[in-house]
Amino acid sequence: MPKIQVKIINQSSNPLPEYSTAGSAGMDLRANLEAPIVLQSLERSLIPTGLFIELPDGYEAQVRPRSGLAIKQGLTCLNSPGTIDADYRGEVKVILINLSHEPQTIQHGDRIAQMVVHSVGQVAWVPVTEIGVTERNAGGFGHTGKS
Repeated sequence: MPKIQVKIINQSSNPLPEYSTAGSAGMDLRANLEAPIVLQSLERSLIPTGLFIELPDGYEAQVRPRSGLAIKQGLTCLNSPGTIDADYRGEVKVILINLSHEPQTIQHGDRIAQMVVHSVGQVAWVPVTEIGVTERNAGGFGHTGKS
C-alpha cells in the first residue's frame, strides 16, 4: 500500500512521529514541554506536541491512548479517539487524564499518545420513510448478550 504524503511542521526538539514496527498502525506523539507537568489523580491537561499537519482531503488523524502508558501509569486520552480534520491547521495537542491514585509526571519528549491516519468519506443524506430490516434490527447496548 502506498504511503500517504502529509506535510508537517515540527516546532519541537522531538523527532517526527514514526512507526515502531513495519506492522504498526499508529505513530507515537511526544510531549513538547518547557517544564514537566504533574497530573494529580483525576486531573486532566492539554499537552502540546509542537506538531502542525496538513492532511490531504479525505483523511483524518485519530489521537488514541498508548496502552503501556494506560496500564503502567494510569494515563489515558480523553475525547478518545480525538479527530484531527483535514482542514485543521493548529497545533496537535493531546488531552491527558491521570486515572491512577498517584500523581504522574509528564516530561518533555515523553510518548503520550499515538496517531493513526485514516481515509474517511462524507455522507450524502437520503431522506426516506422506511429503512431496511435486519436480524438485529433495533437491538443494541448488550442486545447480543454473553456467550
